[in-house]
Amino acid sequence: MSKSTSPYPSVSVDGSGTGVVSHAGAVVLLRTAHKTGLTSALSQALAPWRAPMATHDPGKIIADLAVAVAIGGDCLADINQVRTDPGVFGPVASDPTVSRLVSTLAADATTALAAINTARAAARATAWSAAGEGAPDHGRDARAPLIIDLDATLVTAHSEKQQATATWKKGFGFHPLCAFVDHQGEGTGEPLAIELRPGNAGSNTAADHITVVEQALTQIRGTGGYRVGKSVLIRTDSAGGTHDFLDYLTRRRLSYSVGFGLTETIATVIDRLQPAAWTPAYDSDGTERDGAWVAELTGVLDLSGWPDGIRVIVRKEHPHPGAQLRYTDSDGMRLTAFATNTTTGQLAALELRHRRRARCEDRIRNAKDCGLTNLPLHGFDQNRIWCAIVMLACELIAWTQLLGFDGTTARRWEPKKLRLHLFSIAAKITRHARRTRLKLATHAPGRHLLLAALTRLDTLPNPR
Repeated sequence: MSKSTSPYPSVSVDGSGTGVVSHAGAVVLLRTAHKTGLTSALSQALAPWRAPMATHDPGKIIADLAVAVAIGGDCLADINQVRTDPGVFGPVASDPTVSRLVSTLAADATTALAAINTARAAARATAWSAAGEGAPDHGRDARAPLIIDLDATLVTAHSEKQQATATWKKGFGFHPLCAFVDHQGEGTGEPLAIELRPGNAGSNTAADHITVVEQALTQIRGTGGYRVGKSVLIRTDSAGGTHDFLDYLTRRRLSYSVGFGLTETIATVIDRLQPAAWTPAYDSDGTERDGAWVAELTGVLDLSGWPDGIRVIVRKEHPHPGAQLRYTDSDGMRLTAFATNTTTGQLAALELRHRRRARCEDRIRNAKDCGLTNLPLHGFDQNRIWCAIVMLACELIAWTQLLGFDGTTARRWEPKKLRLHLFSIAAKITRHARRTRLKLATHAPGRHLLLAALTRLDTLPNPR
């Protein structure tokens, strides 16, 4: 045998290993699912769809799918990644059983999704209660509202799927509208609603925005009444800047920060503003930004027909190198505006709050990394069920970060990094004295971080 010239050790490989778990780090997701009561809530909510004498619980099948997606799966068949380790993940249904359940739920999609959403809301309330001061809604009021971001995205379909149509970007697929609760600077965020729509769905459709807000509010504790109050802020881009949508938000007494479309007439009004009307804008860290200013247009615009209490704030700045100006831009400056009904706070602070809605794009990217990139099923209602599984996967990750990784850098990690550093940690499973033990690889860099998270989760009370 010739001597190897590879820089890597020459090892002999066979398939005889036993007691080895390749995704042992995912046990932290299982612990979160248990401590938040998600698994029991799903089992209870989906009990009507359990066939007599069935071996597998529909709630656990959906939870197993969510875990499989959280660790990197993007189709129903990827549940085999957790099926191979029953010592950690318990008995996992076969592919045909999983497929039949999804088809059964899709046959009564509205009722099934309502059941899943009820379980999600109950688990979210438990998670936020356990988080205490770290919960997104802790101490929320009109000055520090809970922020819900709305944004749409395009999902490409690579085959003829039900209700897949041409998109405004000349692609083919779907145009879901999503709602995420913002964890602000301390963490990431979590999905509240994903409304699956055909690819030709309009961007400025007020009815869809209202539907998604209604779905999102049912996921937030303490928002069951019709008048929510200004302790909840709805934030979106100019797609939500319609009369009907702002009228709805006003009727529900919700706070809002919504992109406001500019016209040539408004640009002319902006040109007439006196220099004293402009104040420096803030950078992302709250310091004054060179080359950017904000001003209020409320008193100089004709806002008749818009809801009472609306304010319009405009920002002007020097465009970034290579950026192309639009016809509404003026004097070589990029102009953007938004509408809000918040009455207190400096203009620059309100504009910075609105600009931070860009974090919603990060939340969408995370959702696409958890199964939203490709809707794997043919039927439209089947893919609606898949979107619910995507939300469950994202929520499991978000709640794990909220409860297990608070105060660490992992609190802000995106799914790809969590998988690489934590979920993929391997372990050996052993049994001794009627107990099952999972021995994590001692050389894994994220071992201590994972163990600390498990310890924190173990201190939380078990769900009732």
